[in-house]
Amino acid sequence: MASIPCTFQLSARAASPSQRAGGLRAPPRLGWFGNKDAEGAGIYGSQGRDDFDRDDVEQYFNYMGMLAVEGTYDKMEALLNQDIHPVDILLMLAASEGDKPKIEELLRAGAKYDVKDVDGRTALDRASDDTRDFILGFAKTLA
Repeated sequence: MASIPCTFQLSARAASPSQRAGGLRAPPRLGWFGNKDAEGAGIYGSQGRDDFDRDDVEQYFNYMGMLAVEGTYDKMEALLNQDIHPVDILLMLAASEGDKPKIEELLRAGAKYDVKDVDGRTALDRASDDTRDFILGFAKTLA
């Protein structure tokens, strides 16, 4: 078997002043492939509350990699079996993930952020402080 010689050259670049001062930081988590808002993600709120169903919940669960983390559909099935509307379940999941474009889409479609799961937790309870503020602020713009 013949081999082909191969070399790798690694180079080090000097850090910029801002990198040296504050260190490297991870970019903020953005939903829908790097878009910062629903409009940028091509979501304009054209769907209504009843346009969402169980399949949408499962697709989002898979899309966000929640199955890989959870290892099972048990939590998703538990939510679906509680007689909670799928759009409200999606909002709970999106709030947990901090997926602001999806949150915008769901709130425009009529999702309710105060619906409780079996543990008494709402989308707001599942959200980080930043995401909770986003939900409440965006909901005000819709009122």
